Amino acid sequence: MEISTQRLFIRPLSIKDAEQLFDYRSNKIANQYQSWIPDTIEDTHHFIRKLTPTFNLPNTWFQLAIIEQNSEIVIGDLGIHFIDNNQIEIGYTLSCDYQGKGYATEAVKSIIDVLFHKLKKHRISASLDPNNSASIKLLERLGFRKEAHHIDSYFHNDKWVDDVIYALLKREWKK
Repeated sequence: MEISTQRLFIRPLSIKDAEQLFDYRSNKIANQYQSWIPDTIEDTHHFIRKLTPTFNLPNTWFQLAIIEQNSEIVIGDLGIHFIDNNQIEIGYTLSCDYQGKGYATEAVKSIIDVLFHKLKKHRISASLDPNNSASIKLLERLGFRKEAHHIDSYFHNDKWVDDVIYALLKREWKK
């Protein structure tokens, strides 16, 4: 699975990406809403080594690297949870240095196109902290709608937090 957009190249995350992945994922403040924040480069190696190598396999997560084409720097990653043959959950992380420039929108939009038009998936959802306003704005900009707000449903950073679910159906997606 490889995708090229106007400014990005998206491909499976590999062990050669470990240092760059660690650089932006280890920032605990910037990644306060993430469920995985590595403490060491070894944590990052372990994370990459345990990733599933098969794209579109039900009940697995597949992780993609988001690479800025001009610099060839890994600026983020995109996770795809193949829940079953028809439903997908997505998650994404972008380096602070590249936020607010449309890169996340470009990456997520491109993966939605692949999931709906090439793989014929029915529904894509995202689970996030209701305080993550930047991510909520991104999803709403792409046409996702809020489907649920679960109270104290996710244990994160030693406390119970709320969780909101956004989703998009194939018939709602505009090319």
